[in-house]
Amino acid sequence: MSMLTPPGMGGKYRITGDVYPRMRRPHRRRRIVLASAAAVVVLGAAGWGTLQLVDVFSGDGARKTTAGKQADCKPAPTPSATAAAKPPKPAQVTVNVYNATTRKGLAKATADELKKRGFAIGKIGNAPAAYDKKVPGAGVLLGAPTATKGAFAVLGTQLAGATTKVDARTTADVDLIIGTAFKNLSPKATADAALVALNKPKPAPARC
Repeated sequence: MSMLTPPGMGGKYRITGDVYPRMRRPHRRRRIVLASAAAVVVLGAAGWGTLQLVDVFSGDGARKTTAGKQADCKPAPTPSATAAAKPPKPAQVTVNVYNATTRKGLAKATADELKKRGFAIGKIGNAPAAYDKKVPGAGVLLGAPTATKGAFAVLGTQLAGATTKVDARTTADVDLIIGTAFKNLSPKATADAALVALNKPKPAPARC
């Protein structure tokens, strides 16, 4: 019998050798703790990444200062009259008035009214064959491509519903071709208010 065998125990319970067996703590609890800690770290990182993506796509990240506070949005300064391209004055727009209807004297009467409103008047007469009795609307404003930068807008304040069209001319004059739906020019008060609004610079959108 060995010294390590307890008294009264023999046979299959007999212990041989001179070293006690070492009892080890089970690893299951340690694995559970480590797995739980790893899960917390992964979930925290995922939540932070999601928050950053929301900030990027919502634009909040660009509006926050380095201290984490949202910056105040301030409107951009209104452009000065010299910085923005101003439309021409009525006196700087030469208008040729043509009648595409069957009503006589319409071109002359319209030209006289435009002259009273400050426009320079060019030619007056019947519309060219390409437009004579072929303008169903109130009228057509016809001019060079450069007219789209200001002359069309200025003359358009005088006639609601007029359409615009460009041709190959290189001169600055603009044709007003009166159509069959034409009744009168816009009331002078309405046209004057439209001119004021046209010359008033629009504020730029706010920048954050």
